Amino acid sequence: MNILVFGKDGQLGKAFQSVLAAHKLSELHRIHFVGRAQCDLSNADAITNLLRETKPNLIINAAAYTAVDQAEQEIDLAYAINANAPAVMAQYAVKEGATLLHYSTDYVFDGTKATPYLETDARNPLGIYGKSKAAGEEAIETIFRSQPDPQAQFAILRTSWVYGDGPNFIRTILRLAKERDAIKVIANQYGVPTSALWLASISLAIVLNENHQLRSFPSGFYHAIPQGETTWYELACFAVQVASDAGADLKLYPNQITAIPASEYPLPAPRPMNSRLGRPALDTLMNQISKGTDVTKWQQWQQSWQEQVADYVQDLVLHKNI
Repeated sequence: MNILVFGKDGQLGKAFQSVLAAHKLSELHRIHFVGRAQCDLSNADAITNLLRETKPNLIINAAAYTAVDQAEQEIDLAYAINANAPAVMAQYAVKEGATLLHYSTDYVFDGTKATPYLETDARNPLGIYGKSKAAGEEAIETIFRSQPDPQAQFAILRTSWVYGDGPNFIRTILRLAKERDAIKVIANQYGVPTSALWLASISLAIVLNENHQLRSFPSGFYHAIPQGETTWYELACFAVQVASDAGADLKLYPNQITAIPASEYPLPAPRPMNSRLGRPALDTLMNQISKGTDVTKWQQWQQSWQEQVADYVQDLVLHKNI
């Protein structure tokens, strides 16, 4: 089987490299990792040529234009990467009977709902980043629904607040905790921090069976986030406390972090106030996959965001990456 992973230099792309290596899947399959240097995702012809050359049975699109504020000025580039590129991948998958694994975001919703968003809720993005990601979702869904193929299948995994090997909110907070004795963090935006390693592992559990071959699954949307919910303020306090308990040399402690409303920290692009994602579709699928026999998959799927963040921060402190 041929596996093509876009976005090898991002947090999720690096996580896929780690997880695929841990499972020694390169011994079973031909795996191609692609970054900006290998393929310009704003160029549809470059994507098409790469797909023709590698002939993937499984396409993992872990790449995206994620500069939320910059997207307000680079509209065409955001749409090219977040909407047009996934459409090209979907067209190939439908034609060749391949599986497409694509990642989206809580930003496709406006954040006004009082409860967590479900996979079936209507999209209503606020800014260009969210609008371009929503357009990518719509393109994939339309292409697959209008040109059904018995083997072609797709999963669009919406997630939120991803962190891993690269710049992210948690690393920023821990860096500031070494430099400052007071910071302010937004306390009225809600979401779920998601480990890139966890997301990659759950993704492979969806598309590959116990023999590491492609499995059939219901095409559609899945919200892939761990258990629980929090705010940026609570996440910052938790990360700093874990780092302190792990022996990090900090100037800042949780009681020196001030909670502020989002209105006190204006940004060029609007953010959803409620980024919580409900995951009934993922729960149903993972229940079917595990069926009580695969304890590791069941335990991973049931992890809370606190468990994942604690492991991540402790590892950063251990390896002196803060």
